Amino acid sequence: MKVLVTGATGFVGGHVVDRLLARGDAVTALVRSPARATAMAERGVRLVAGDLGNHDALAEATEGQDVIYHSAALTGAVDEAEFLAANRDGTANLARAAGRSGSSPRFVLVSSMAAGGPAERGAPRQADGRDAPVTMYGRSKLASEQVLRNEPLPWVILRPPTVYGPRDTENLLTVFKAARLGVAPVFGDGSMEISVVHVEDLADAIVLAGSAEAVIGRTYYVNHPEVLTSRDFVRGIGTALGRNLTLLPIPEWLARTALTTTGAWAAALRRKTILRADKANEFFQSAWTGDPSLFITDTGWTPRFNAAAGLAHTHDWYRDAGWL
Repeated sequence: MKVLVTGATGFVGGHVVDRLLARGDAVTALVRSPARATAMAERGVRLVAGDLGNHDALAEATEGQDVIYHSAALTGAVDEAEFLAANRDGTANLARAAGRSGSSPRFVLVSSMAAGGPAERGAPRQADGRDAPVTMYGRSKLASEQVLRNEPLPWVILRPPTVYGPRDTENLLTVFKAARLGVAPVFGDGSMEISVVHVEDLADAIVLAGSAEAVIGRTYYVNHPEVLTSRDFVRGIGTALGRNLTLLPIPEWLARTALTTTGAWAAALRRKTILRADKANEFFQSAWTGDPSLFITDTGWTPRFNAAAGLAHTHDWYRDAGWL
């Protein structure tokens, strides 16, 4: 198949490209900097230079494609308007370019659990329309979903939670490094229920969404079926390192004060950041969990990793890469 990947130089998008090349697809990547994607080009990926606001580049990238995998997203911004411009309007630009391409490609949007909002303890979220995002980022991702639903393309929306695994520099590497010293931070008392997903399992799910018959026009949560507490997950990192960790609880008042300060500083300097006041709305909830059973039923997706195996695999990759 001929496929387009956005966000191909990123963490999730890079693993999606790996899967697509392995099965023999003709892969095009929309990239802001071709110089950053030299290794990808050497593996046979066609590069189109541009971003989600460049209409000429979008027309070139979408022409003749069978599937579009849209994993590019802005996770840190100056303000909500910037989030919306990148995530909502960028998705709209890409979908409309695809609609004009003449090939009517399937559009797989990699959204986020943040678009649905937190869950209740013991009740993982389902994609039932009762969405309640609690951050600017989450609202922008929900807006990108709403844009896509109104486009005349066959679409699929996936909502992953926290993603971890090889090549991740943003989510868990800092925690792994702290855990080597025998300590690790945890928000509140660590009782928040969470869903997670290993990046290789997520990449498999994204590629499946591009070909499975039953998924068109549906929104899915894609995560490991097991539910953990944040405390258990951090302790799992210690287990992967062979360490019995001392947990360092971060009280809500301290986190909110620190995030308000960093967010105000970034806003004053017009700098992008994920560390802003509303991020605390994610850190202090009863649960961030999703129900993947519908996606598993519709596609046959079988995650290869539970949290214990996934954290061990991630640790081994970090160690072998010299990151720990």
